[in-house]
Amino acid sequence: MSSRIFISAAHKSSGKTTVSIGLCAALKQRSLVVQSFKKGPDYIDPYWLAQATGRNCYNLDFYTMQREEILVLMHNTAHDADISLIEGNKGLYDGLDLDGSNSNAALATLTSTPVILVLNARGMTRGIAPLILGYQAFDKNVSIKGVILNRLGGSRHENKLRNVIEHYTNVEVVGAIHNDERFDIDERHLGLVPGHEDPFCTQKIDLLADAINDQVNLNAVLAIANKTQELPSVEITPEIKTKLQAQQGTKQKNKDIKLGLVRCSAFGFYYPDDLQALQDAGAQLIEIDPCHETKLPDIDALFIGGGFPETHMNELEANKNLRTEIKSAIDNGLPTYAECGGLMYLSRSIRWNKEVCQMVGCIDADIIMEKTPQGRGYVQLEETENSPWPQTTTLSTTSPANNKISKPHIINAHEFHYSRFNTVDKNVQFAYSVKRGTGINGKSDGYIYKNLLANYTHQRNTWNNPWAQRFINFARSCKQSHKPMSYK
Repeated sequence: MSSRIFISAAHKSSGKTTVSIGLCAALKQRSLVVQSFKKGPDYIDPYWLAQATGRNCYNLDFYTMQREEILVLMHNTAHDADISLIEGNKGLYDGLDLDGSNSNAALATLTSTPVILVLNARGMTRGIAPLILGYQAFDKNVSIKGVILNRLGGSRHENKLRNVIEHYTNVEVVGAIHNDERFDIDERHLGLVPGHEDPFCTQKIDLLADAINDQVNLNAVLAIANKTQELPSVEITPEIKTKLQAQQGTKQKNKDIKLGLVRCSAFGFYYPDDLQALQDAGAQLIEIDPCHETKLPDIDALFIGGGFPETHMNELEANKNLRTEIKSAIDNGLPTYAECGGLMYLSRSIRWNKEVCQMVGCIDADIIMEKTPQGRGYVQLEETENSPWPQTTTLSTTSPANNKISKPHIINAHEFHYSRFNTVDKNVQFAYSVKRGTGINGKSDGYIYKNLLANYTHQRNTWNNPWAQRFINFARSCKQSHKPMSYK
């Protein structure tokens, strides 16, 4: 897998996401197999990229993944692709650490991938040159091979910029995109509206592909991608092999756990590799649409991911029969895991824009939507002794005699929520102490009720956090102990 490009920008809101989507779609139109990746813990951009390529998009995240893990994931998912495209987040050199170790530049360097910068050139002329030169000089390990000029005012503006860049730099202009309504995708909060909520998703992707074909030199982009070095290999040491086994678990040919997966336009935040890990652990995924399906299918466990339930809360409230069946099942001990939007759905109610809608009611709290983020960014959790899920043997944090944690298990993850609990009962047990981030109350996350675990935090199934295997193992043990009882 040697052909790949890294699409980054000087700063956020430069248009790199729409350019990346359009590039993926345009390259696919050339009958190329395109594998997309997204830096960071994003769900929405990867959905659009996956729709554009016809293949799952995978997240590459320094905070939750080890460097070797990133390379292994890329090797495993892009080996059969003609070209890979990595979309960055924020600006090329932006990141958590002063040394830039988790920046887009660091990811481009780790993966030996040439960078094409998308530059918002609105209002710029000669100043574009020192910007490019500065980005080239800042880190000599980063290979900036091209620029795509975005949001240009017209042909005269484009010609001026091309002349300046040609005179002062050695960077090739591979695209010049004029102000174009085809590149407008509605935003929600701080990201694009999820593609599965946009009825014109496919149409917009086709329009973006047309715009890229019109205004970007795809042959020049492919020439840059085709000169890439081979993706660095990873030596599978005994330690890495152990972590791989923990993350993937023992692949179960027999799918003995029927796992309900709540997925619709209200709930769509799932990592594709996490879903694969659940299946590898023995889960048969059974999708449930809580806006339209009135009956809970025969399941052994339930997973409700994140999303935007507030935008569909009238539909969710109207489906009273399913809400009642879910509450009854959880009350009867159904192993359930919920993240963010899923947590909101399991609460008593959601209040948004002065309207209140009733939800499932397993979580003894009402949810209030605010106008500003209540929790946003990377999270670090420390697992408490209340955590219901059995540890994997490789974590070495439990006592075999009582399955209690003898050494705290630290989990790196992320959160992004505009909602909060109105109050938190002091008697609630939590699975995690929050060392960084907000969680439910600033101190704790992982609301526990019977066999339900619900967090604001979004987990990622990684070498250091094989949550999928743990959840399915928990569901399996509950199923065995419940026989021949029913959760319903």
